Amino acid sequence: MDVILAGLNVDAELLREFPELLERARQALAPDAAAADRAALAAELAALAERRNLTPETLSAAYARISRDPRPAPELRAAARAEVDRARRSNETIIFGLGHASVAEHAVFNLDVLGTSRLAAEFVERFRLCSYTEKSQRYITLTGDYVTPVEVLGTPLEAEFHALVARQVAFYHRCYGKLAEYFPTRHPELAGAKDGRRTLDGWAKEDARYGLSLATETQLGLTANARNLERIIQAAAAHPLGEVREYGDRLRRAVGGIAPSLIKYTEPAAHHRLDLPLTRERLRAAAAEEAPEPAGAAAGCRVVDDTGLDETPVWAALMHEAGGRSAAASRRWAETTGAAEKRALLAGLVEHLPPWQSLPRAFELAAATFECVVSASCFAQLKRHRMGTLIPQDYDPRLGVTVPASVAAVDEAAALRELADASAVTAGRIGALAPPAAAYALTNAHRRRVLFRVSVRELAHFARLRLDEHAQWDIRELAGAMMAAVRPRLPLFGELLCAKTDLAAACRRLADPAAE
Repeated sequence: MDVILAGLNVDAELLREFPELLERARQALAPDAAAADRAALAAELAALAERRNLTPETLSAAYARISRDPRPAPELRAAARAEVDRARRSNETIIFGLGHASVAEHAVFNLDVLGTSRLAAEFVERFRLCSYTEKSQRYITLTGDYVTPVEVLGTPLEAEFHALVARQVAFYHRCYGKLAEYFPTRHPELAGAKDGRRTLDGWAKEDARYGLSLATETQLGLTANARNLERIIQAAAAHPLGEVREYGDRLRRAVGGIAPSLIKYTEPAAHHRLDLPLTRERLRAAAAEEAPEPAGAAAGCRVVDDTGLDETPVWAALMHEAGGRSAAASRRWAETTGAAEKRALLAGLVEHLPPWQSLPRAFELAAATFECVVSASCFAQLKRHRMGTLIPQDYDPRLGVTVPASVAAVDEAAALRELADASAVTAGRIGALAPPAAAYALTNAHRRRVLFRVSVRELAHFARLRLDEHAQWDIRELAGAMMAAVRPRLPLFGELLCAKTDLAAACRRLADPAAE
């Protein structure tokens, strides 16, 4: 594993200085340049090295002073650039002394995360206010690289783990070969065009990957501000997986020296070390005393809490925001206004809504909670919707596996199930040694339960992406089940829970139900 600092934000005034400096250097280093010019250049470079202000800390310090210093922001930035040590002391006082941690959010870092497992990537990407782009198992043919968990290194299980992964990789390549031949025969209309062939090849890869383990290696790009990086490092340091602890340590080393006044408290907090693990153990013990639940569960979802699935609070909030009425008066208006008037208002609200534009925040006031049973492959996409509240259980072989229809069509379903069973056996043995590491052996076909609390605003975004014909079939089926479950409760808003390619037609139907 490696975590590499790829970029960071620094004051633009510093960036503007460099072209001028390079031009002066070109002139000073010319054959006919005077010795005095070379000496002046050397002095300028020495002064630049002493400033140590190529750091986002100066921006944080300058913006922190905006609330109390009457000078214009450009002057505050110039002062911070000129006195980096003072800027750092100011940051520490304001962020850690006074508790205004949002100041650290002005510092942003870009990081390459290399050689991590798909399992550890779930931790990396669970933090809501960061940005991630991960290596796709649809667009890239995998070569079999994987992470050996430190929990099994040097144990009798290490050889068994390597043998299992080799078997999983062999299944992937064999199945991919068959699927690469199968899909063109089913979709000859796509096979004749370059883009179509790329699509078919992607389908073959993404279905073959159901046999790969969560130890499969991946890489991603991470963008985060200093405040969130500090939280991530703290949480990683107390994580039960050794790979995640290593990630946290490498992340700390990658950014720690760049902005020491912003990323300071990186040791694991007692809450992460003690409170959370102890509470989880107590809850597991309490669950063990209950009657066991039957094994197996169908993939899909069900609504477990629909008490917030009501259009009225949304209409009340829209009136409250635009009409200048009290909350009580806005609620009365929402309860007494007829469906026809609301339909006309909604049609006007979304008349020019592009597929990439979110609904107003008022739509966050209607929400539902789903319990989903999803494959690891499906969860890899579901986890990206962090504006909802995702609370996953551990992967559980007792929930069965998801077998792509295409894998069955090429007579590999039995092989995938046998492979999943063997993976579960090895996972059980690893779990007896180190429970958190058991999931490394499981496949993308294995399932977990997830609680997903999501507002109508986020549901609309989810539907646009995941009901689209280009979406992967597993999460598309999940999205379809979710929308089918909530549309009856949303007589108007349900029209907007559609694929992005269907949004324009849905908006037209709101304006004129008889038009289509």
